[in-house]
Amino acid sequence: MALDLQELRRFVEVVLSDNRGDHFTTLGLRVDDIAHHRLSMAMPYSESLIGDPDSGVIHGGAITALLDTCCGFAAATALDDLGMTPTIDLRIDYMRAATPGKTVYADAEVYRVSESVIFTRALAHHGERDHPVASAVGNFFRMESALFEDLRREFRASEAAKGATGAAH
Repeated sequence: MALDLQELRRFVEVVLSDNRGDHFTTLGLRVDDIAHHRLSMAMPYSESLIGDPDSGVIHGGAITALLDTCCGFAAATALDDLGMTPTIDLRIDYMRAATPGKTVYADAEVYRVSESVIFTRALAHHGERDHPVASAVGNFFRMESALFEDLRREFRASEAAKGATGAAH
């Protein structure tokens, strides 16, 4: 079965928004673009993300979470069907502080897929990829599709119920 990118996008959006108070909603992450082997996200500036109150600079942990999430969901675009790709290893190189008040964007790509590992790289920036805040290289576990059969069934049932509810109104 070929991966349905629109279904994956809806799944990512549910993961990012449905658990109020978790780190995804605290970070305010959103998907900007999705394609096979690529994903782009944004993390709007928020006072709750400040790591240095004197300067207003976003905490490095928030940048790490953005890059890990973006790379992980980019890795999921390399799967044959809807599933998860747990992080095996992630390296972040910080190049400069994020500018206070500005949204941080992340663009991730899959550059190699093996039998059990999906290899990714990404940049965090303020809209200018040639002036990055940080770069990342991440490796993600490519688990057997059968492990996610329950997840797919539950997600698809939930989406169908939403569609039926929306059609009734």
